[in-house]
Amino acid sequence: MTAHPTSFPSTLVILRALRVNQWTKNLVVLAAFFFAFGDKTQSVSLDLFIRVGEACVLFCLASSGIYLINDIRDRAADSLHPVKRFRPIASGKLPVFPAAVTSVFLLAASLLGSLWLSPPFALIVGSYILLQVIYTLWLKHVALVDVFIIAIGFVMRAAAGGVVVAVVVSPWLLLCAFLLALFLALCKRRHEKRLMEEDNALHRPSLEQYDQKLLDQLIAIVSAATIVSYSIYTLWPDTQLKFHTPLLSLTIPLVIFGIFRYLDLVYRKEGGGRPEKTLLTDGPLLIDLALYGLTVLGIFVFSR
Repeated sequence: MTAHPTSFPSTLVILRALRVNQWTKNLVVLAAFFFAFGDKTQSVSLDLFIRVGEACVLFCLASSGIYLINDIRDRAADSLHPVKRFRPIASGKLPVFPAAVTSVFLLAASLLGSLWLSPPFALIVGSYILLQVIYTLWLKHVALVDVFIIAIGFVMRAAAGGVVVAVVVSPWLLLCAFLLALFLALCKRRHEKRLMEEDNALHRPSLEQYDQKLLDQLIAIVSAATIVSYSIYTLWPDTQLKFHTPLLSLTIPLVIFGIFRYLDLVYRKEGGGRPEKTLLTDGPLLIDLALYGLTVLGIFVFSR
């Protein structure tokens, strides 16, 4: 049922439109602080944690503002999608005008807050917003380029966290973030391609340019590259010198299992359409992520 243009949407409708469930993507901002904890040359504190937490919140505001722009632009196509047609804007529960006003408010708040937190951080947030607006208006319809933009967004989040805590993020770690995000984006495109086989052009024009066999090959390449890059990062002499331990390599099997499990969900259970949901609801993946976090934390604590 379509909401009356003058009616005020409920809080639940607004929260759904902001895609609060996808804010987990912005936890990448915390990565720099997490790894700084194990760096003997860095001092971590509660104030620094609060600071990087504020940076994460500002990225959440920016990403929600972009989501609203995306949903306003794609409301016609989303209304034809078997799942996206239930989104607040596509279904008419959230009218365009209040959605647009909310988007402007969120983007302005994220920029002003970022400038107050740190001018270099504000530069990254501003660049992220600009890139995402261009993506929403144009680049999302260009095959291959679309998934690269998504991956670059995660690299910008990781780099932003490094700027806030004043640490130099390892290029290998940024590469791992890029490859992992690219892997998830390719899996999502594969899921969308299979879901909308007959209406690819109507839903997302770039899907018409993708071939499922090509996507399968790209997923295989990127998943292997992710594992190799992370392994090199943990075994790299500079990394071991930085953390004063070679034990970070113990997490390699956990990373391999996580990717293998995700591939199992994509190919055997037709998953991958909503990575943020999959990562938070699949039991084996949750256990693997918990073990990874505890292992890294334990290595950092006992090596300090």
